[in-house]
Amino acid sequence: MPVILLGIAALLGLAIGSFLNVVVWRVPRDESVVRPASACPSCGHAIRARDNVPVVSWLLLRARCRDCGEPISVRYPAVELATCVLFVLGTWWLLGRPDGLWLLPVVWYLIAIGVALTLIDLDVHRLPDRIVLPSYVVVGVLLALASAGTGQWDALLRAAIGMAALWTFYFALVMIYPRGMGFGDVKLSGVLGMVLAWFGWGPLVVGAFAAFLCGGVFALGLVVLRRAGRKSQVPFGPWMLLGATIGVVAGQQIWDAYLRATLGG
Repeated sequence: MPVILLGIAALLGLAIGSFLNVVVWRVPRDESVVRPASACPSCGHAIRARDNVPVVSWLLLRARCRDCGEPISVRYPAVELATCVLFVLGTWWLLGRPDGLWLLPVVWYLIAIGVALTLIDLDVHRLPDRIVLPSYVVVGVLLALASAGTGQWDALLRAAIGMAALWTFYFALVMIYPRGMGFGDVKLSGVLGMVLAWFGWGPLVVGAFAAFLCGGVFALGLVVLRRAGRKSQVPFGPWMLLGATIGVVAGQQIWDAYLRATLGG
């Protein structure tokens, strides 16, 4: 059963990764992700079904368009492979939890939007409402189903409180220092707060702190290497997502270790 589930996760990750390439390209341009069909950005020729197999088609075509011969960016198979690996790792981690199967849909969904939002934020320094705002409903419903399946109704209440708390915290930061981050970060914080708090108060605190720690270290590194100045803007969305991942996967252990170290317990 675990091997079959990991195989399903791998295939699903490849397929969703292929779709995310479309999302990352079209959503910032306010284009439909459904129509028209995928086409070569150089010659505009529609991509044939046999040329649209994740990773394999890119290799068989030798990274060039069948019609015009223009190079196909390595980013396409890289996104597909990265999504595949993340789906497998997320599934493998959940298999070690008694409530893992109930959490599979929400974790898969978060991985998918996490990949898309990271790439879009890096490309255009924006977290599109078309992805973030519907996620409140989707994540809320999936967490409610997980609570129903596991009987953890207290986790759902905690998720609602975490959503409001982290959103309020980020909103206050934007009001105090508007140049520090965009309002898209505020909107995303509510989704991440909901998920982190479902797993516990420790994951919420650790996940929120880890975002600023990781982002701060990266920004400082850029300044030291003279790749950016003090006024340079660094997308914060990817660090929020990384921090949330740390919080979900290891937040409770980190929080418990911190309490033992500080309280002597």
